[in-house]
Amino acid sequence: MADEAKLSKFTEAKKNTVRFFKEIKNELKKVIWPNRTQLINNTITVLLSCFVVGLLIWVVDLGLEKLTLLVFTK
Repeated sequence: MADEAKLSKFTEAKKNTVRFFKEIKNELKKVIWPNRTQLINNTITVLLSCFVVGLLIWVVDLGLEKLTLLVFTK
């Protein structure tokens, strides 16, 4: 009886694993992959956005540093 339960759990786990990978394969077929031009444009957009945000943080940090020096020094 116990051997049957272990075998049943193993068989069920195997079925679930196989079904999981089949579902992954089916979902990947539905994906619309970007072409080369879209990929390059999106990469450039992300890099420029990172640069602009970094520049903005740097400017704000510089301004706050000058403000704290102005307030806390005589």
